Amino acid sequence: MNIYVYNKDIFFDKNIDVILNKLKKVLNIIKSNFPDLTDYQITQFNDLTMLYENWNNKINVISRKDISELNTRHVLHSLSIAKIINFLPETKILDVGTGGGFPGIPLAIMFPEVSFHLTDSIGKKIKVVQAIANALGLKNVIAEKIRSENVNQQYDFIISRAVTNMSNFVKIVDGKFSFENKHQMKNGILYLKGGDLTKELKDFKHVKSFKINSYFKDTFFDTKKIVYLPMPYMDKDIH
Repeated sequence: MNIYVYNKDIFFDKNIDVILNKLKKVLNIIKSNFPDLTDYQITQFNDLTMLYENWNNKINVISRKDISELNTRHVLHSLSIAKIINFLPETKILDVGTGGGFPGIPLAIMFPEVSFHLTDSIGKKIKVVQAIANALGLKNVIAEKIRSENVNQQYDFIISRAVTNMSNFVKIVDGKFSFENKHQMKNGILYLKGGDLTKELKDFKHVKSFKINSYFKDTFFDTKKIVYLPMPYMDKDIH
C-alpha cells in the first residue's frame, strides 16, 4: 500500500509498510519495557508516528534523514528517561528547547498525571508541538514560544536533549527549580546527550550518567546517555 504526501508541489510515493513495520517493532519494545501502559497510551504512541509524518511534510521540525527513524531516535530516546525515574502525579516538568516535542511529548504520554511545559524560541516548531499534543488528547502539555531564560516558573525536573553544554545549561535553568522534593531522586536536570562527556561534566561532583544502551539494544544508543544533575548542582562557580 502506498501513501501520497503533498510537499512543495511534488508528490512523493512512500511505502507505508516500511514505516508501519518500524513502528510495530518499536511499539513492541515500548510494551515490553513499560508493561503497565494502557491500551489508550499504546494507541497514542501509534498515532504519534503518523501525526509527525504528516506534520513534517508541512513544516520541517525533524530532519528528513531522521523522520524514517522517528520511533527509535526520538520516541525511544525520550522514553529512556522513564527507565531511571517514575514521575509521580502532579510533578512539574520543563522541557527546554523542545524542538519537535522531544523528550516532552513521549514522556507526557507515559505520565498523563504529570504537567509538561514544552518551550522553544522557534514559533513554527511550537505550533506543530501543540497541534500534535491536541491531536493526541494530551491535556497535560502546554507548548510555549519563549526563550528558556525568560521562563518564570519553578519545576521539579528540567529535561532537554543536548541544546548546549552543561555549564551553559545550568545558567539557563538557574532559579527554576522547586525546593520541595517529591521523589527519591532529588529535583534536578535530566539531560539526553551522547559522546564522551568527561571534560564537560568534570566540575559537577554529584552528576550521574546512565548508558541508554543498557535499556534499549540499538546501535543508535551506543554512545547515548541520560545525565542526571541534582540541585544544588554546582560544586564551584561556573563562569
